[in-house]
Order: sequence, then C-alpha cells, then structure tokens
Amino acid sequence: MKKDIPIKKVTDIAIAIVPSEEDKNFWDVYFLNLKEQDIKNVFINSRGYGEIDGEKIETTQLRYFYEFIGAEMAVKVEPIDSELFKLANEYWISFNFENFMYDKKYIFVPGSFIKENFTNVPIINKKGVMIK
Repeated sequence: MKKDIPIKKVTDIAIAIVPSEEDKNFWDVYFLNLKEQDIKNVFINSRGYGEIDGEKIETTQLRYFYEFIGAEMAVKVEPIDSELFKLANEYWISFNFENFMYDKKYIFVPGSFIKENFTNVPIINKKGVMIK
C-alpha cells in the first residue's frame, strides 16, 4: 500500500532567515517560492526545540496558512528572536502544486546563524541563512 503512494521531491522552495533592518535582536523568516508557477494552500508550522544549559526547551508551535503564493515570490512569515538560535528551529511546509500535495521539513540547527553561512537570498536581495 505504501509503495503505491507517489513521493515527489520538493524543488524551488526555500526558507530564509535574515537579520531585521528594524531591530538587531530580531530576524525575519521568509518563505520563498522560487518556481516559475504559483503554488496554493501553503501551510507552515514553526517551532523551536532543544537544550539550553541542560534544560529541555520547546517553543510554542505556530501555524500559518497562505491560500496562494505567486511565482518567484517571497512572503515574510514571522519575526524570530535571535535568542532562539540556541535551539533547533523547524519549519514544516505543505503546499499544493500541479494537483499534488508536497511537504518538507527545514531545520536550522543551533550554530547555523553565523556570517560564514550567509548567502544572498534571491527575490528579497538580502544576506541571510537559507535552506532550499
């Protein structure tokens, strides 16, 4: 039964986290549709988890829904406090494209947010950390 379910690879979708221009303690999380076509019913779950000083910590799970995200478009999802970079920050994305439901987890591990990992984020033309 499980072998009968087609699994298609997620391509041309990214999550980027870039420093905020307004507050040095916060960064902005962006969802990027790098496809040349629109996507629909985008559902994003975000959460942080891990250990700080030996204590297990989990943030509140936040959920976002976008009915439509245009081709080659970026959407600012949420601000994130830089204190949360001590945790793993997970973004689980689901969306419809060409009548198929896709999903993928993007996990920014602790230590990801250093200058050596910065890249130029397409569409928004800012420097930040991106997972494609």
